[in-house]
Amino acid sequence: MSTLAPTPFCCEMLDNSFRPEPIDEYAVVSYIPGDLGCFITDLRKELVQNCCARSHVTILPPRPLADPKAALEQLHEYLQKFRAFDIELPGLEVFHQTSVIYAEITDGKDILREMHETLNAGFLEHDEQYEYHPHVTLAQGLTPGTVHNRFCEAKGRWNKAAPARRVHISNVTFVQNTTANIWLDLNEFILPEHP
Repeated sequence: MSTLAPTPFCCEMLDNSFRPEPIDEYAVVSYIPGDLGCFITDLRKELVQNCCARSHVTILPPRPLADPKAALEQLHEYLQKFRAFDIELPGLEVFHQTSVIYAEITDGKDILREMHETLNAGFLEHDEQYEYHPHVTLAQGLTPGTVHNRFCEAKGRWNKAAPARRVHISNVTFVQNTTANIWLDLNEFILPEHP
């Protein structure tokens, strides 16, 4: 486990005069590495103006925590059973209920579901608003009327330019939201490789 100084969970650093305050909302994510991660981060910025979120798959969606320190210790303990793994992102879909455009995960989704089920307990437990569905968000906060055009734009870019869609996941990061809805990295865990 490595403890990090809080850093923005986004692509660009903020103006030094603006310091958003942390709030009681935490999540557990895994950043998408390499060329595919950079491509998704850039595509998010193209699809949603002012989006600065770094490409990631959410393992535990946002939740309040009564005791973040105890939750972090539990996270470290529970992650011991997991090893690094691959995920495959073959294509794009839409959650019509929430107007979210996302990359579907095929290979690796069962491991992500197991991680979610294991970690969503004890100090980290929370009743999820939606059933957990492993995915990588490309655009959210869209109005229903704009989703179709944005989806066509995203699909065109994905089909034309997305690099290798299979990536190796070896990081898990504990993050905290702020008053500006900019997430801070608190702690990163490196999953061991299979022997």
